[in-house]
Amino acid sequence: MAMWVSLLPPPRLLLPLLVLLLPVVAAVHGRYGHSKLTVGFYKHSCPDAEAIVREVVAEAVEDDRTVTAPLLRLHFHDCFVRGCDASVLLNSTKNNTAEKDAKPNHSLDAFDVIDAIKEKLEKKCPRTVSCADILAIAARDAVSLATKVVTKGEWRKDGNLYEVETGRRDGRDSSAKEAAVHLPDSFDGILKLIARFKSKGLGLKDLAVLSGAHALGNSHCPSMEKRLRNFTAQYDTDPTLDTAYAATLKQQCTKPEDNETELAMVPGSSTTFDATYYRLVTEKKGLFHSDEALLSNGATRMLVYGYMRSEKRFFSDFGVSMLNMGRVDVLTGREGEIRRRCALVN
Repeated sequence: MAMWVSLLPPPRLLLPLLVLLLPVVAAVHGRYGHSKLTVGFYKHSCPDAEAIVREVVAEAVEDDRTVTAPLLRLHFHDCFVRGCDASVLLNSTKNNTAEKDAKPNHSLDAFDVIDAIKEKLEKKCPRTVSCADILAIAARDAVSLATKVVTKGEWRKDGNLYEVETGRRDGRDSSAKEAAVHLPDSFDGILKLIARFKSKGLGLKDLAVLSGAHALGNSHCPSMEKRLRNFTAQYDTDPTLDTAYAATLKQQCTKPEDNETELAMVPGSSTTFDATYYRLVTEKKGLFHSDEALLSNGATRMLVYGYMRSEKRFFSDFGVSMLNMGRVDVLTGREGEIRRRCALVN
């Protein structure tokens, strides 16, 4: 899944199948002790925590609808490096280059929204709500506000696409080198993607459904230039890319290093969260090579077609996989700290 590496936000991402997936889900539950996280963790210590996050996110979305993709992406990038500990928010120091300054993270955005949330929470409940939990809640709120059935009140009564677990604490370390190693890439093939997800205790179903986050946001030419020209000695253009779509992209991306031209992940619908992405993948119109890679594995291919046919199933499974990802290598109890400012250790 390549959203975390190459998705650039606009300025201001059957039984045999069940048998295959269940062992991985069990591994997630056992390995990361998710029972330490809970829905409503702050109901006594900071009852308004989630409402404050929602208020700030809603204001940001009202001001700029494209902010949903970077907010969602921050949580993804955080969890895939050192687990969901807000290490992606830490600034570099004289002696250490942090994750946010790794090349794959140069395009991350919406740090100002997270800082605004933290400032309000610190005034209301000092040193109580972690930055790691802010990332998880803000991602949930962002995708919820981009989902029409949710905003119309047709999904859940609480106005959310899914419930979010909280109780994480913040890490004290952040490494650009680790980000470069662990973040999925837009040119990853299916075996590499499976390996990356497996290393986080996530399975094929999580890979397929979380790739659906590409329903939101935009990218730039460098993220898929290799697909358009000199792909291999045999193919000038990636054969998994629709010919007509490739021609259109070549017209848009005339310079390989063009970081100005914006390419919608889902043309005409990059600010709406829905299942259109999966239809594009089946038509060989996924923007990234990693998108089309989902069709080269039997299990993920079945899921792609399943989500294309049932948006309701996609929304339901997306919430489950977001919870799975949000449990990866979390710090809880007395581990880590609760940062006063998300960019700095205490």
